[in-house]
Amino acid sequence: MEPDLFTAAAEERQEKDPSASPLAVRMRPRTLDEVVGQQHLLKPGAPLRRLVGEGASGPAGVSSVILWGPPGIGKTTLAYVVSKATNKRFVELSAITAGVKEVRAVIEGARRALGGHGKDTVLFLDEIHRFSKAQQDSLLPAVENRWVTLIAATTENPYFSVISPLLSRSLLLTLEPLTDDDLRSLLARALTEERGLDGALGLDTDAEEHLLRVAGGDARRALTALEAAAGAAFDKGEESISLESVEESVNRAAVTYDRDGDQHYDVASALIKSIRGSDVDAALHYLARMIEAGEDPRFIARRLMISASEDIGLADPTALPTAVAAAQAVAMIGFPEAALTLSHATIALALAPKSNAATTAIGAAMEDVRKGLAGAVPAHLRDGHYKGAAKLGHAQGYVYPHDVPGGIAAQQYAPDAIAGRRYYEPTRYGAEARYADVVERVRERLRGDGGA
Repeated sequence: MEPDLFTAAAEERQEKDPSASPLAVRMRPRTLDEVVGQQHLLKPGAPLRRLVGEGASGPAGVSSVILWGPPGIGKTTLAYVVSKATNKRFVELSAITAGVKEVRAVIEGARRALGGHGKDTVLFLDEIHRFSKAQQDSLLPAVENRWVTLIAATTENPYFSVISPLLSRSLLLTLEPLTDDDLRSLLARALTEERGLDGALGLDTDAEEHLLRVAGGDARRALTALEAAAGAAFDKGEESISLESVEESVNRAAVTYDRDGDQHYDVASALIKSIRGSDVDAALHYLARMIEAGEDPRFIARRLMISASEDIGLADPTALPTAVAAAQAVAMIGFPEAALTLSHATIALALAPKSNAATTAIGAAMEDVRKGLAGAVPAHLRDGHYKGAAKLGHAQGYVYPHDVPGGIAAQQYAPDAIAGRRYYEPTRYGAEARYADVVERVRERLRGDGGA
């Protein structure tokens, strides 16, 4: 038997006993007007409106649609709504569990339904990026001959994960993450509508905020958490769902953390100071608080990059590349997986040897510049590539370091105003110990004090 998520029998059971279905299923939008978010695709004349036949252009020419976006934002829902609006059969496959055999079975069923009853089929294929090239090729005949209307969903860039022939025959729609306001609207409907909780419970403000944090932009997660919290509230005889009930039901404590207030800066400061103090466990605690509170992972990554130079520097030259790599990975993968990358970087930085020599060096140099200790660039260091530079004495007497033994020429580089000033004072911690020895030898050679 071919897979079919929304069979007539399943819908009939839901109508007879709505409470038998999960809240996330009961609240599934029935029309495009009930879909939250994605307004760029739902306004009059937008692609999804045309796909279901609204507007003058109608759905002509569309035989395949690819929905690209993060999980939990309604890709399955949109496919189902399209099938209902166009009065088509709806069949769902997941590329995680299905293969060519299952695809062919669905296509054959679609051809029979089309030939026998004139009933078109919407094939919703979730996680299409998990299909191999050969598996995706098996969809092409059905798409080209319009035996099915294919709606494929992916969380990965389709330009890299979907074969070109299928992509060229598809309408690519990019879905945006749901905002907190989108989810608030969804929770409000679930609380009040008859197919939801039908006004049986209210929702405290702090409980709602915690639900939004727990959901992380995922509508399905928000409704599942709300349903669990409602069960806990009913058991305690509450008239409104409290923060305590939400915490009990989803097993995640509410983190006191205002992303726009003092907590934002206090916890971020504590994270960096714990890394500076080499307390890896405290650092991980503050990192976890920021993650659980829904902090922007890019903000955390930026702080780690600063810490790598400010507090570690050359004591561990790998610290900054580690932090930069973490920031790049975070930008590409996002939460929840970004938590692993941030943990990786935080542990590495906390346990690295520490030195603020690079920080104090640039601070001292900038302070002298602010005081006016700048002075003219020595004549032998000035640009000598233009006509007339030699007459001005520019670049005259400059010793090319590669031409002398050891590669260090005894000559003055700093302006006269700061000649002899020392800004970089390396520590003896970690890898910086070798710089402490090197810098003294180099300074001696520059002064002409050292041997060859």
